[in-house]
Parts: sequence; structure tokens; C-alpha cells
Amino acid sequence: MSKVQLLTKMMCRSKEAACSRFLTVLVVLMLLAGCATGGKVVPETTVEIPQVPDGPTVTRFEDGRKGFTLSENANLDADTRRDFDLAVEFMENHEFDQAIELLIKVVGTSPGVTAPYINLALAYGKVGKPNLAEEHLQTALNLFPGHPVASNEYGLLLRKAGRFTEAKNIYEQALTIFPEYLPVRKNLGILCDFYLNDQKCALAQFQLYSELDPGNDQVKLWISELSFRSGQ
Repeated sequence: MSKVQLLTKMMCRSKEAACSRFLTVLVVLMLLAGCATGGKVVPETTVEIPQVPDGPTVTRFEDGRKGFTLSENANLDADTRRDFDLAVEFMENHEFDQAIELLIKVVGTSPGVTAPYINLALAYGKVGKPNLAEEHLQTALNLFPGHPVASNEYGLLLRKAGRFTEAKNIYEQALTIFPEYLPVRKNLGILCDFYLNDQKCALAQFQLYSELDPGNDQVKLWISELSFRSGQ
């Protein structure tokens, strides 16, 4: 068994659009806070990370970078690895039905790895099957409670379905474990502002975001707008 790097591809766009991503390759997920890779870590309260037997483990960087790695152990034979890689290629090419077919095979042979479930959820979302997307995100979160990418995607799915309180709970649970994972913090702020009409919550999230990513001018603009609207 060998460890292979698993990256999160991210494209950040407008305030209304979340960072979109799909998981590529396998086993070690390196997550930097947000879309930038530079900067120093803002000290946070240490939180006990729940460990699932034989499940993923978390290691935070100690070299000044902000972020962490999620490591998963998996015994993958050559055929399963090839299916996973090919499924990712299909997703890159927006061939989601083909990706789903292969990912179902992957989870059948490697049911303890979160990445295929998250990719299945993303693919099902793209083909208009939100119930199946939710099912696979729940599986990923059962394997690793608070998984930041699964939580982020689940929150977006719940928001789209109008289940705003549930989305808020999912985001908040993830942030208790991964306070530096900026996509979740950003989307919680958006949820509070646009969907829950909770300007205090939104302002707090964007301020925390800005502390972790002080070079993000767009977030600074959102903070100014919210401060003006709330009279602060």
C-alpha cells in the first residue's frame, strides 16, 4: 500500500458562487485555507479531531503555511485505482454519467475512502439527482465527521434545497474542527447574509475569513457593505 497525493481543485468566483471542486487522485488530501497558498496561520483554539477507527487522520502544518492534510489509508488494486483516475477524467470532461458508473465500482471495492463518495455526490448533483448526492455526502461524513469538503458540499446542497438551518448546522460543525477552512466559512457567511438575513453572523464569518486571508480584497468589500448596512 502506498500513499498518493489527493488534491482539491478549486475555482473561486463571485460572492454568490461557492468554490467549486472535485477530488482527484487518492489518499492524501492537502487542504489550504481558501484558494491562496501563502500567509501565516492565525492561532486558533485547539480542537480535538474525532478519529474514526481505520479512518482518515488529520495533520496540521507546522511550517508557517495555513492548512492541513487529511490522510486516508486504502488498499487499492490496480483496477480500482485505474477506475478512480478515469472517473476523475470523466468529471473533468463533464461526462458525469460515465464517472458515476466507475465511482460506484470504486466504492464497492474501497468503501472506507471518502473521496469517491464526495465525487459521486458532485456527479449526481450535476445530473440532477440531489437525493443521491445527499446520500453519498452523508456516507462521507459518517466515515469522517466534519470532513471539510464533504461538509462544504453538503451545506451547498442543503442551501439549494431551502434547508437553511440544516446547512448552517453542517457548516458550524465543520468549523469547530477545521476553523481555518475558508470555503466553509465563506459559505456560512453567504448563507447568513442572503438566506437567513442574519447580518451579525455574516459579518462575523467574513471578519474571521479576512483575518486568515488578509489579502482578499473582495471579502474586505463584503465586510464594508455589511458594516454599512448594519450601522456598525
